[in-house]
Amino acid sequence: MSVLPYIFVLLGAILWGTTGTAQTFLPDNAHPFIISAGRSTVGGFSLLIIMVLWRKIKFKTWPWKETFYAAICIALFQLLFFSSVKLTGVAIASVVAIGSAPVFSGIIEWLFLKLRPSRIWAISTVFAIVGCLFLFLNKGEITINPIGIMYSLIAGMIFALYTISSKSLLEKEEAIPAVAMTFSVSALLLMPFFFIYDVSWLKEAGNIGIIFYLGLATTSIAYVLYARGLNKIPSSSALTLSLAEPTTAAILGVFIVGENLSTMSWIGILLLLGSIVVLTIGSKSTKK
Repeated sequence: MSVLPYIFVLLGAILWGTTGTAQTFLPDNAHPFIISAGRSTVGGFSLLIIMVLWRKIKFKTWPWKETFYAAICIALFQLLFFSSVKLTGVAIASVVAIGSAPVFSGIIEWLFLKLRPSRIWAISTVFAIVGCLFLFLNKGEITINPIGIMYSLIAGMIFALYTISSKSLLEKEEAIPAVAMTFSVSALLLMPFFFIYDVSWLKEAGNIGIIFYLGLATTSIAYVLYARGLNKIPSSSALTLSLAEPTTAAILGVFIVGENLSTMSWIGILLLLGSIVVLTIGSKSTKK
């Protein structure tokens, strides 16, 4: 089997991991809601234009209800995630949001879909909860903000809802057109923020460049790479390679942004990363 699909998935995950760091290069008056709206607009409509030109989207028969649900979730996720990055830093915001998503996914499936969680999920959840406790109990650290962590946790829950709600959409449409429509509808939902918050910082070419990077690189290109690779390799392998996302975010947060994390913070981050490792590798072993 060619190694290229694995490289595609890995590159996609690494690009996702740069999202929070890219935000930190924007000015202080760049509101997280405007960043979210800009990213969705660029990422969604750029993919949508390509899909329309390739005639991959039939608007008359498109499953609009499923798309609308997924778009609401991804819009809320971005609002919460970018707000969390601004409050508590790239490393912690990224790892908490990504690490908590599988936990919330299991709880939602258990409560509403009546799917009993596995033992692997339970072990993973313990790692994630203890990791979050280490972050909450860390006092006196500038980069630790309890409200920011709460935003990340809610973002993780919203992303779990997005994953579950998008399943029905992906059963009816191909992956890339589905993402193009989801982010485009999300952009329309977020556009009113352009008229509410200060957008004067968008007059700077450098700031526009960062928004385009977030939209094209971390949304359009990243997802296309991930989808291309996912078609050729097992989903369990793709999930394991996706660990590059929180790892990249944590490394960039410390070494590029200059975030200072205490020992307790590092323990919390490692426990959250450990929860994802347990879930992905454990699930792979169970399937075998």
